[in-house]
Amino acid sequence: MIRAVIFDLDGVLVSTDKFHYQAWQMLARAEGIPFSREDNERLKGVSRMESLELILKRSPKTFPEETKLAMAERKNTHYRELLKKLSPADILPGVREFLATLRSRGIRAAIGSSSKNAVPILEAIGLAQAFEAVADGTRIRKSKPDPEVFLLAAGMMTTPPEHCLVVEDAEAGVEAGLAAGMKVLAVGSASTLPRATYGARNLSEADPNLVLA
Repeated sequence: MIRAVIFDLDGVLVSTDKFHYQAWQMLARAEGIPFSREDNERLKGVSRMESLELILKRSPKTFPEETKLAMAERKNTHYRELLKKLSPADILPGVREFLATLRSRGIRAAIGSSSKNAVPILEAIGLAQAFEAVADGTRIRKSKPDPEVFLLAAGMMTTPPEHCLVVEDAEAGVEAGLAAGMKVLAVGSASTLPRATYGARNLSEADPNLVLA
């Protein structure tokens, strides 16, 4: 029986992919590094510094650690400026209804995201009070596919992993949820991944009677 649901944030509750793309593209362009939307897709669920390393691998230059840290901060500053455009209108289909179902059944809800901007994003879309716990990039040392963030969220809710359902939109997140010993509902581009426990295009198409059983 599912007692708690742990949601990834970006691509599950709201989509900020375009903002990540714009911010990373700005940084890559400044260094003369090509960066496409397909490149941005490969950064889903990956931490900021690991994403930067993947981008810089395409440059012939070697960057000292302090330069990388400054680059990552520059990207994040630009990204946070773009986030100011977010509003409750950006909540993805089915999210409000799914959260209402959880409340009606007494099932707990948490965030499990590698993002260090989870709290301001939740505040911008008006869902800051909808979650009992927020495990994010400010509290973990290992990013997905390591299960740390989901185990942390489960611990914050004192719920055993086997009674948790993870909702994810990236392969790294699906693998992290499974590694944590949890069931996984894959949505969006991850919905066809064969290792996911369940798949749905978005939360409006997920059957609560199936995924919460």
